[in-house]
Amino acid sequence: MRVRHTFEPVWDGNSRILILGSFPSVKSREQGFYYGHPRYRFWKVLAAVVGGPEPQTMEEKKAFLLERGIAIWDVIASCEIEGSSDSSIRDVIPNDINGLMEKSGIRRIYANGAKAGELYRRYAEKKTGKEAVILPSTSPANAAWSLERLTEAWKVIAQELQFPRLYDRI
Repeated sequence: MRVRHTFEPVWDGNSRILILGSFPSVKSREQGFYYGHPRYRFWKVLAAVVGGPEPQTMEEKKAFLLERGIAIWDVIASCEIEGSSDSSIRDVIPNDINGLMEKSGIRRIYANGAKAGELYRRYAEKKTGKEAVILPSTSPANAAWSLERLTEAWKVIAQELQFPRLYDRI
């Protein structure tokens, strides 16, 4: 089934990094916001890495990201997909990541999982001229990675954002 991404990227002029997913899950599409499945570990990991309580509401999540210089978006604007399965993604139309990069101060791109990294390389890297750092997926489907291992791997974000005191405490 052809599905269109219906929500905007979260970013502002202070955003210094961009975290890219592949395409919103069914639960995220229902909620109209990123990483909406209750078992998704994105918000827990990010809170542990850059500090602060885990945000709960859409407004809290946006404020959490923007206060810390973090932008989020997905590589895909629309595609054929079965449910939430990244492996079923076909017939991709990408988002204009280069357009976002040109109008922002984003200096580093991170991919939330191998699929997001692969899609970014295929559809956007040549246009942006920036390589993405591929981090392990925070999806519940990535059961091989515990919350602790994910947090350890995602600490590179704290370093990039220059949160030295927070990073030292983790």
